[in-house]
Amino acid sequence: MRVRSFDADKAILYLVATPIGNLQDITYRAIQILSSVDKIYAEDTRTSGVLLTHYQIKTKLESYHEFNQDLKSEQILNELKTGMKLALISDAGLPVISDPGYKIVSLAIQNNISVSTIPGASAGISALIASGLVPMPYTFYGFLDAKHTKRKKELEELKYIPHTLIFYEAPHRIEETLRDLLEVFGNRKAVLARELTKTFEEYIRGTIEECLQTLPLKGELVVLIEGYKEMDCITNPYEKIEELIMLGYKPNEAIKEVARLTQGNRSELYKGYLEFKNKQ
Repeated sequence: MRVRSFDADKAILYLVATPIGNLQDITYRAIQILSSVDKIYAEDTRTSGVLLTHYQIKTKLESYHEFNQDLKSEQILNELKTGMKLALISDAGLPVISDPGYKIVSLAIQNNISVSTIPGASAGISALIASGLVPMPYTFYGFLDAKHTKRKKELEELKYIPHTLIFYEAPHRIEETLRDLLEVFGNRKAVLARELTKTFEEYIRGTIEECLQTLPLKGELVVLIEGYKEMDCITNPYEKIEELIMLGYKPNEAIKEVARLTQGNRSELYKGYLEFKNKQ
């Protein structure tokens, strides 16, 4: 299916990026689009109202968030079917990314309605390029689950990805998340980016343990974690176990990991490691 985005006589859904902190970080095109569409749907009309007032945008504003998206998605689709031009924005950054929007985008596409992005700020990418961690490849994950058990399960699934990992986290959960990261990943390099583009913007670089020592922190955070590093050749599996333990792995986790890397027998590795330790 091929759909041309821009036709003056047809409906279109614009996904418009908004500033992630500093109100000046909005494009001229975004202002023009928000001023010209028939209606703007926003995650929080109070937050978005501040932005629209600042730029004297008087377009009608209506809410679209996770609690009303089922009902509003049908409404938006019906409006698009009548030929309306609509814009979707989130509180900050790009809509759909860790925010509502996917459902209406999917519905619009299914109904052959144009969907177009008006690009701009993104907290995850902005933090990545200034982090000092390897920028490519990267894996953007967004928010981990708020519940401890589910969060650890998610991290276990991400543990061996050799990409820089990007998460979003709230200040009241950052300590729990960092402790889970330390337990599952070991003491990897990490960067906390907070208050991006604002007066108190700050980057905290170090290991996960060193980042923990800087808490508490205020403001929404981007958490970047060094990707998993797998040795090309392990000449001494017992030294590798020691290395992983030094990085924060528990002994049984380190033995399990080396068994995976070497395709060895875990029980034999365990016995051999005990003998290796006794000789030291």
